[in-house]
Amino acid sequence: MATRWGICSAGKISHDFTVALKTLPPGDHQIVAVAARKLQDAEAFAKKHSIPQAYGSYEELARDPEIEVVYVGTIHPYHLPVGMLFMKAQKNVLCEKPMAMNLREVQELVASAKMNTVFLMEAVWTRFFPASLEIERLLSRGEVGEVKMVKADFGVPLMHVPRAVEKELGGGALLDIGIYCLQFICMVYNGEKPECIQATGVCLETGVDEGMVVTLKFSRNRMAVFTCSIAVELPNDAVIIGTKGIIRVPEHMWCPTSLVVNGKEIQYTLPEPYLPLNFINSTGMRYEAEEVRRCLLKGLKESPRMSQADSLLLAEVMDEARRQVGVAYSQDHQ
Repeated sequence: MATRWGICSAGKISHDFTVALKTLPPGDHQIVAVAARKLQDAEAFAKKHSIPQAYGSYEELARDPEIEVVYVGTIHPYHLPVGMLFMKAQKNVLCEKPMAMNLREVQELVASAKMNTVFLMEAVWTRFFPASLEIERLLSRGEVGEVKMVKADFGVPLMHVPRAVEKELGGGALLDIGIYCLQFICMVYNGEKPECIQATGVCLETGVDEGMVVTLKFSRNRMAVFTCSIAVELPNDAVIIGTKGIIRVPEHMWCPTSLVVNGKEIQYTLPEPYLPLNFINSTGMRYEAEEVRRCLLKGLKESPRMSQADSLLLAEVMDEARRQVGVAYSQDHQ
């Protein structure tokens, strides 16, 4: 039986996710319906992607008995209310990152998933790329010795994009793109909580962070540092430095198609999209969709590769980094 998907929101990321899903066998993944806040947007999206059903509200999508799992592609501030809506309707949820605006909201989503006995995963697509699986394999085999330092950068000019700069839209560098650097570090250090977090950043007049540098200290004198910016293009790579070698993830560390292990490069090709994409390498979203299907077939309520504990840790570290830099959203005062 194919995994039956509902798509929530007809924006750019939902477009790319839908294109990625269609690179997988139709016998495994099927898109049943799409919902947007305006019916004409949902209908246009459905027509473009040959989706049988379009809804003009998220509530209608939640009520559709055909849907097994919903991909939530709304902007960040809606992740909590929309995620809750679907889980209360007994739908499994793949929620775009960040899972929510802060730790308290992520805790609410996790509690709702448990209460409604449904699957919930944060769509940190990077975790499921072949390159990421290879990194974990190399580290578990001690290929670079003991890891002592992890560095990651993600910066792209987004100052012209309202959802990146407006506070009420959940803007800011950390939540939007810095999370990729942080999740990479957490993956390398096996979900260990850092002993010390030091964040420095600059804020826009809107009150969100334009850029941030975060230094993390872990047990056994291991460290990590990441930089994120919505003002400038950064090198956008990641490096894992161990006592016996180096693993480098070249440019586009959040959607990697190559690895350099002790100077030797490994390439990973992505399938071609059937429609133009909004973001680079988006057909790589297929890997997180495959993970959702794998988990659902096994009856799992969370992914072992991107667990709810992983999502809680990301939110906790980001809350502290934001606190130090002075970024507070309305959700933080509720």
